[in-house]
Amino acid sequence: MINRFSPFFVYAWLLVLAGCASVPTQQTSVPEAVPQPGEAIVIEPAPNTVMSGNPAVVALLDRSRIDTAAGQREAAGASLERALRIEPRNAWLWNELAQLRLTQGQYMQAITLAQKSNSFAGRERRLQAMNWKVIGNARVAQGNSAGAEQAFKRAADLDQAAESESGHGIGLFQ
Repeated sequence: MINRFSPFFVYAWLLVLAGCASVPTQQTSVPEAVPQPGEAIVIEPAPNTVMSGNPAVVALLDRSRIDTAAGQREAAGASLERALRIEPRNAWLWNELAQLRLTQGQYMQAITLAQKSNSFAGRERRLQAMNWKVIGNARVAQGNSAGAEQAFKRAADLDQAAESESGHGIGLFQ
């Protein structure tokens, strides 16, 4: 005689095991990249900001950050690209992908992605500054010191503008 309840117990056991699986939580900063010897790559953590209200995008961003921290940059890039298919006008996601490509040594692509992020950044001066730092670091790695200097100057100007707009800059007290 066949026990009718055994499939029920198998499914119940699978549900218990699935409940024990860990789910990644949202992190508030981007893990810093590990530069290769001789590279002048400086990746700055994103400020505490809501990058998306879409739970799928947040989950993909978390997955990307976990993969990046684990050294799995290809998987991290795939997660960011999936997130960008959901929200193609999200400037923060373009910046994340630009920073990732920079750490992978894909300098032209990093520059292009940072420029794309700037096109969607609107008045977010802090994000624009981060993008110009990516461009500057990519130009340093390409041996374009004059272009890098211009990019870093633009980043510094945007950082200063962001501080002034937030009321924490020197301009408030002058």
